[in-house]
Amino acid sequence: MSDLIPPWPLFSAFLAASFVLAITPGPGVLYVVTRSLVQGRRYGLVSAAAVALGNFGNMLAASVGLAALFAVSSIAFTVVKYAGALYLIYLGIQMFRHSSEENPIVAPVAAPLGRIFRDGFIVALLNPKTTIFFAAFLPQFLGQNASPMFQSMALGSLFVAIAAATDSAYALAASAVVPALRDRGLRRFGQRLGGSVFIGLGVLAALAGSRGAK
Repeated sequence: MSDLIPPWPLFSAFLAASFVLAITPGPGVLYVVTRSLVQGRRYGLVSAAAVALGNFGNMLAASVGLAALFAVSSIAFTVVKYAGALYLIYLGIQMFRHSSEENPIVAPVAAPLGRIFRDGFIVALLNPKTTIFFAAFLPQFLGQNASPMFQSMALGSLFVAIAAATDSAYALAASAVVPALRDRGLRRFGQRLGGSVFIGLGVLAALAGSRGAK
C-alpha cells in the first residue's frame, strides 16, 4: 500500500495542488452551488455526492486508458462533450419551466433526491475534460515502485475525496442563504437564475477546448 503513495515532499505537493484545484470554481462546483441555492442543503449535498461519483468514474476511465482514446479520437471526445453540454442545457430549460408554474406544490424543492443524484452524476460523468485532467495531472506524482494504473487510482480517489469535501462545504455555505428564497418572487427569480447558470454552463462546455479540470 505504501508504494501507492509517493514520498512525503511529493505527496504534500499533491495534496496542496489537489486542494487548490478542488476549490477552484468549475462546472461541478457551480452545479452544486446552484442546486444548493435553488433547492436547499439536502439537494446540494446529494449533488456533491453525485458529482464525486461522476468524477470517480472519470478517474477510473483515465486510469485504464480512456483518456488516450480521447487524445487520438476527436470524434469520441466531441460526442461525449456535446452530450454533456446538451444535458446541462436540458436541466436549465427544465428549471425555467418550473419557475413558470404557479402551484408551489410542484416547486423544484419537491424534486426526488434520486433524480437530483442522477442529474449530478451524468453532468460530471459526461465531461471528458475531467478525464483528460486526471490523465495529465496524476502522472506528475507517480513513482516507479508500483503499477502506474493502481497508483493513479489511489491518488485519483484521494483527489475525488478532497473535491467531495470542498463541494460539500460549498453546498453548506450556499444553502445558508436559502431561507431568503422562501419568498415566492425570490424563489422564482432563483429558479430562473439557476436555469440561466445551467444553460450557460452547457454553452461554455460546448464551446470550450479540450483543456480544463473539474
